[in-house]
Amino acid sequence: MCTVVVRWSPGEPARILALRDELAGRPFDGPGRWWPEFPDAVGGRDRLAGGTWCATRVDTGVSALVLNRPQKRVADPGAPSRGVLPLVAVAHERDWQREIDLAGMASFALVLVTPAAMTTWDFDGEQVQVHQCAEGTHMVTSGGPEDRKAERYLPLFAGAGFPDGWRALVRSAPPADDPGALVVRHAKDDLVYATVFGQLVETAPGRLRLEYSREPWAGGPWTPLEAG
Repeated sequence: MCTVVVRWSPGEPARILALRDELAGRPFDGPGRWWPEFPDAVGGRDRLAGGTWCATRVDTGVSALVLNRPQKRVADPGAPSRGVLPLVAVAHERDWQREIDLAGMASFALVLVTPAAMTTWDFDGEQVQVHQCAEGTHMVTSGGPEDRKAERYLPLFAGAGFPDGWRALVRSAPPADDPGALVVRHAKDDLVYATVFGQLVETAPGRLRLEYSREPWAGGPWTPLEAG
Protein backbone atom coordinates (compact mmCIF):
# COMPACT_ATOMS: atom_id res chain seq x y z
CA MET A 1 0.00 0.00 0.00
CA CYS A 2 1.37 3.38 -0.92
CA THR A 3 -1.40 5.98 -0.69
CA VAL A 4 -4.27 6.30 1.79
CA VAL A 5 -6.79 9.13 1.98
CA VAL A 6 -9.19 9.26 4.94
CA ARG A 7 -12.09 11.58 5.67
CA TRP A 8 -13.08 11.14 9.30
CA SER A 9 -15.41 12.91 11.72
CA PRO A 10 -16.94 11.58 14.96
CA GLY A 11 -20.39 10.12 14.42
CA GLU A 12 -20.05 10.04 10.62
CA PRO A 13 -19.18 7.08 8.36
CA ALA A 14 -15.48 6.94 7.57
CA ARG A 15 -14.55 7.44 3.90
CA ILE A 16 -11.31 5.92 2.66
CA LEU A 17 -9.34 5.67 -0.57
CA ALA A 18 -6.66 2.97 -0.61
CA LEU A 19 -4.25 2.67 -3.55
CA ARG A 20 -1.95 -0.33 -3.56
CA ASP A 21 1.44 -0.08 -5.29
CA GLU A 22 3.20 -3.41 -5.72
CA LEU A 23 5.16 -5.56 -8.13
CA ALA A 24 2.79 -6.03 -11.04
CA GLY A 25 3.27 -9.80 -11.13
CA ARG A 26 2.56 -10.42 -7.43
CA PRO A 27 -0.74 -12.33 -7.17
CA PHE A 28 -3.57 -11.18 -4.92
CA ASP A 29 -7.29 -11.66 -4.43
CA GLY A 30 -9.94 -8.96 -4.33
CA PRO A 31 -11.83 -8.06 -1.15
CA GLY A 32 -13.53 -10.89 0.71
CA ARG A 33 -13.65 -12.77 4.01
CA TRP A 34 -10.46 -14.74 3.52
CA TRP A 35 -9.36 -15.35 7.13
CA PRO A 36 -11.22 -17.87 9.34
CA GLU A 37 -9.40 -16.51 12.40
CA PHE A 38 -10.80 -13.04 11.58
CA PRO A 39 -14.30 -13.96 10.35
CA ASP A 40 -15.76 -10.44 10.31
CA ALA A 41 -12.81 -8.86 8.46
CA VAL A 42 -13.17 -7.97 4.78
CA GLY A 43 -10.14 -7.15 2.66
CA GLY A 44 -8.01 -8.05 -0.32
CA ARG A 45 -5.61 -10.94 0.23
CA ASP A 46 -1.97 -11.12 -0.80
CA ARG A 47 -1.55 -14.69 -2.00
CA LEU A 48 2.16 -14.93 -1.19
CA ALA A 49 2.19 -13.74 2.41
CA GLY A 50 -1.49 -14.34 3.19
CA GLY A 51 -2.20 -10.95 4.73
CA THR A 52 -3.77 -7.73 3.49
CA TRP A 53 -3.08 -4.05 2.89
CA CYS A 54 -6.55 -2.88 3.97
CA ALA A 55 -9.10 -4.57 6.22
CA THR A 56 -12.49 -3.53 7.58
CA ARG A 57 -14.34 -5.22 10.42
CA VAL A 58 -17.99 -5.06 9.45
CA ASP A 59 -19.62 -5.26 12.89
CA THR A 60 -17.59 -2.41 14.42
CA GLY A 61 -16.97 -0.34 11.28
CA VAL A 62 -13.24 -0.24 12.06
CA SER A 63 -10.72 -0.11 9.19
CA ALA A 64 -6.94 -0.53 9.25
CA LEU A 65 -4.39 -0.03 6.48
CA VAL A 66 -0.65 -0.64 6.28
CA LEU A 67 1.91 1.18 4.14
CA ASN A 68 5.57 0.36 3.63
CA ARG A 69 8.11 2.83 5.02
CA PRO A 70 11.68 3.31 3.70
CA GLN A 71 13.79 3.02 6.86
CA LYS A 72 13.96 -0.79 6.98
CA ARG A 73 12.84 -2.30 3.71
CA VAL A 74 13.52 -5.98 4.44
CA ALA A 75 12.33 -7.90 7.49
CA ASP A 76 14.62 -10.15 9.48
CA PRO A 77 14.22 -13.89 8.87
CA GLY A 78 11.23 -15.23 10.76
CA ALA A 79 9.69 -11.82 11.52
CA PRO A 80 5.95 -11.39 10.89
CA SER A 81 4.75 -9.99 7.58
CA ARG A 82 3.37 -6.45 7.63
CA GLY A 83 0.24 -7.85 5.99
CA VAL A 84 -0.98 -9.25 9.31
CA LEU A 85 -1.12 -5.80 10.90
CA PRO A 86 -4.48 -4.60 9.48
CA LEU A 87 -6.13 -7.84 10.59
CA VAL A 88 -4.74 -7.63 14.11
CA ALA A 89 -5.64 -3.94 14.29
CA VAL A 90 -9.30 -4.35 13.30
CA ALA A 91 -9.58 -7.18 15.82
CA HIS A 92 -7.90 -5.41 18.77
CA GLU A 93 -7.98 -1.72 17.74
CA ARG A 94 -5.63 0.45 19.84
CA ASP A 95 -4.39 -2.61 21.76
CA TRP A 96 -3.01 -4.27 18.62
CA GLN A 97 0.63 -3.99 19.81
CA ARG A 98 -0.09 -6.42 22.64
CA GLU A 99 -0.84 -9.10 20.05
CA ILE A 100 2.27 -8.97 17.85
CA ASP A 101 6.04 -8.73 18.37
CA LEU A 102 7.46 -6.02 16.10
CA ALA A 103 11.07 -7.14 16.56
CA GLY A 104 12.66 -7.73 13.15
CA MET A 105 9.73 -6.46 11.13
CA ALA A 106 10.22 -4.17 8.16
CA SER A 107 9.24 -0.53 8.73
CA PHE A 108 5.64 0.53 8.21
CA ALA A 109 2.90 3.06 8.84
CA LEU A 110 -0.34 1.66 10.24
CA VAL A 111 -3.56 3.67 9.94
CA LEU A 112 -6.50 2.81 12.22
CA VAL A 113 -9.89 4.43 11.65
CA THR A 114 -12.65 3.81 14.21
CA PRO A 115 -15.97 5.61 14.74
CA ALA A 116 -14.29 7.53 17.59
CA ALA A 117 -10.76 8.26 16.31
CA MET A 118 -8.16 8.13 13.55
CA THR A 119 -4.68 7.08 14.70
CA THR A 120 -1.41 6.33 12.91
CA TRP A 121 1.63 4.37 14.11
CA ASP A 122 5.00 4.81 12.37
CA PHE A 123 7.57 2.05 12.92
CA ASP A 124 11.12 2.68 11.65
CA GLY A 125 12.40 -0.78 12.46
CA GLU A 126 13.19 0.10 16.09
CA GLN A 127 10.82 2.71 17.53
CA VAL A 128 7.09 3.41 17.19
CA GLN A 129 5.65 6.91 17.00
CA VAL A 130 1.90 7.40 17.52
CA HIS A 131 -0.11 10.29 16.12
CA GLN A 132 -3.75 11.11 16.86
CA CYS A 133 -5.42 12.78 13.88
CA ALA A 134 -7.95 15.58 14.07
CA GLU A 135 -11.23 15.28 12.22
CA GLY A 136 -11.01 16.15 8.56
CA THR A 137 -9.33 14.75 5.44
CA HIS A 138 -5.85 13.22 5.71
CA MET A 139 -3.37 11.60 3.31
CA VAL A 140 -0.74 9.02 4.32
CA THR A 141 1.98 7.81 1.93
CA SER A 142 4.99 5.54 2.05
CA GLY A 143 7.24 8.51 2.81
CA GLY A 144 10.35 9.93 1.19
CA PRO A 145 9.69 11.33 -2.31
CA GLU A 146 6.10 10.12 -2.10
CA ASP A 147 5.34 12.82 0.45
CA ARG A 148 4.96 15.15 -2.55
CA LYS A 149 1.60 13.47 -3.15
CA ALA A 150 0.10 15.22 -0.14
CA GLU A 151 1.37 18.59 -1.35
CA ARG A 152 -0.23 18.03 -4.75
CA TYR A 153 -3.40 16.16 -3.93
CA LEU A 154 -4.55 16.55 -0.34
CA PRO A 155 -6.25 19.94 -0.93
CA LEU A 156 -8.02 18.45 -3.95
CA PHE A 157 -9.32 15.48 -1.97
CA ALA A 158 -10.36 17.74 0.89
CA GLY A 159 -12.50 19.75 -1.52
CA ALA A 160 -13.94 16.84 -3.53
CA GLY A 161 -17.06 14.81 -2.87
CA PHE A 162 -16.94 11.14 -1.99
CA PRO A 163 -16.93 8.79 -3.82
CA ASP A 164 -17.29 10.28 -7.30
CA GLY A 165 -14.98 13.25 -6.78
CA TRP A 166 -12.27 11.06 -5.29
CA ARG A 167 -12.54 8.54 -8.12
CA ALA A 168 -12.27 11.40 -10.65
CA LEU A 169 -9.01 12.50 -9.01
CA VAL A 170 -7.60 8.99 -9.32
CA ARG A 171 -8.57 9.01 -13.00
CA SER A 172 -7.18 12.49 -13.64
CA ALA A 173 -3.81 11.23 -14.97
CA PRO A 174 -2.42 7.93 -16.27
CA PRO A 175 0.22 5.99 -14.30
CA ALA A 176 3.53 7.87 -14.23
CA ASP A 177 7.16 7.10 -13.45
CA ASP A 178 7.05 9.68 -10.67
CA PRO A 179 6.93 8.84 -6.94
CA GLY A 180 4.84 11.97 -6.41
CA ALA A 181 2.13 10.80 -8.82
CA LEU A 182 -1.13 9.45 -7.45
CA VAL A 183 -0.97 6.33 -9.63
CA VAL A 184 2.46 5.06 -10.64
CA ARG A 185 4.30 2.72 -12.97
CA HIS A 186 8.04 2.19 -12.54
CA ALA A 187 9.82 -0.25 -14.88
CA LYS A 188 13.38 -1.46 -14.27
CA ASP A 189 14.89 -4.35 -16.20
CA ASP A 190 12.20 -7.04 -16.20
CA LEU A 191 10.33 -5.76 -13.13
CA VAL A 192 7.36 -3.42 -13.07
CA TYR A 193 6.27 -1.75 -9.84
CA ALA A 194 2.91 -0.07 -10.23
CA THR A 195 -0.46 0.87 -8.82
CA VAL A 196 -2.24 -2.47 -9.07
CA PHE A 197 -5.41 -1.86 -7.06
CA GLY A 198 -7.66 0.88 -5.79
CA GLN A 199 -10.61 0.77 -3.44
CA LEU A 200 -13.09 3.26 -2.02
CA VAL A 201 -14.49 2.37 1.40
CA GLU A 202 -17.39 3.83 3.34
CA THR A 203 -17.88 2.19 6.70
CA ALA A 204 -19.89 2.56 9.90
CA PRO A 205 -20.72 -0.01 12.60
CA GLY A 206 -22.61 -2.85 10.96
CA ARG A 207 -22.31 -1.52 7.39
CA LEU A 208 -19.60 -1.62 4.75
CA ARG A 209 -19.82 -0.21 1.23
CA LEU A 210 -16.79 -0.82 -0.95
CA GLU A 211 -15.87 -0.29 -4.62
CA TYR A 212 -12.66 -1.55 -6.17
CA SER A 213 -10.70 -1.75 -9.42
CA ARG A 214 -7.46 -3.29 -10.63
CA GLU A 215 -7.05 -0.35 -13.03
CA PRO A 216 -8.31 2.53 -10.89
CA TRP A 217 -6.95 5.18 -13.28
CA ALA A 218 -8.98 3.80 -16.21
CA GLY A 219 -12.53 4.76 -17.12
CA GLY A 220 -14.14 1.38 -16.49
CA PRO A 221 -16.64 0.64 -13.72
CA TRP A 222 -15.48 -0.28 -10.22
CA THR A 223 -16.81 -3.50 -8.68
CA PRO A 224 -19.18 -2.89 -5.75
CA LEU A 225 -19.29 -4.93 -2.53
CA GLU A 226 -21.61 -4.42 0.43
CA ALA A 227 -21.73 -6.18 3.79
CA GLY A 228 -23.79 -5.74 6.92
